[in-house]
Amino acid sequence: MEDIRRILAVSWMTQYCQRTIHYAVSLAAKYGAELSVIHVIDTLWLQGWNLPTMSQEEARGKEMERIQAELDNIIGSETKEGVKIKKIIKEGDPIEEIMKVIEEEKIDLVIMRTHEEGRIERLLVGGSNDALIRKMPCSILLVKKEPDTVSNGTT
Repeated sequence: MEDIRRILAVSWMTQYCQRTIHYAVSLAAKYGAELSVIHVIDTLWLQGWNLPTMSQEEARGKEMERIQAELDNIIGSETKEGVKIKKIIKEGDPIEEIMKVIEEEKIDLVIMRTHEEGRIERLLVGGSNDALIRKMPCSILLVKKEPDTVSNGTT
């Protein structure tokens, strides 16, 4: 296996990224690697709308604060001694922003959550995982979501 010096964990939707970050922290600790966590707020849907109203700016600011707080909470619960985590929050095209960070930070391994796409998730995340996988210049670890537990206690 190649040397893993820099790891990037991708957070698509913060409420579902706990397991992805857990794997990233574990691998960073094991390999003594630098760890970054990225969350990109997709602003492509704003293109063509020339309405820079105060309410939109306030909403974007609140969304950035919410994501920052959620990532702080998740990362705080995963902190291991000696593993420093760099948080990166960007706005724009998720694929472009993630690819830029991979190149700029010279990332060796990207960790992302794989998911069963429902209609809402497909709308929010789109085919970003597929597009990223096709363009990826480094190794990828896909983390399967935790299985849902059935009410009788089985999984």
